[in-house]
Amino acid sequence: MFFDLPVKTKKERREAARFRNFLLTDGYHMIQYSVYARVCNGADAVEKHRARVKNNLPDNGSVRLLVITEKQYESIDILLGRLCEEDQPFQCEQLSIF
Repeated sequence: MFFDLPVKTKKERREAARFRNFLLTDGYHMIQYSVYARVCNGADAVEKHRARVKNNLPDNGSVRLLVITEKQYESIDILLGRLCEEDQPFQCEQLSIF
């Protein structure tokens, strides 16, 4: 999942924080700022979590959903000077990036 949420007003910041907290409690992992991923086991789970995200969308902002397989996720090149523990790939059967 990729998202861009406005954070100019106090209300917007509160809604953005609420959305991020929803993602974290729903099993998403932050890949980088405004990019979160969640492992889903099959198409039914993808649709379930798509609906959950849709029900928790902030009033303003933009959210994109991209579903990829484990094999596609494993082909990602992480280009950093030095990897830290959070940057190491994790094992999964299917990955949905919302």
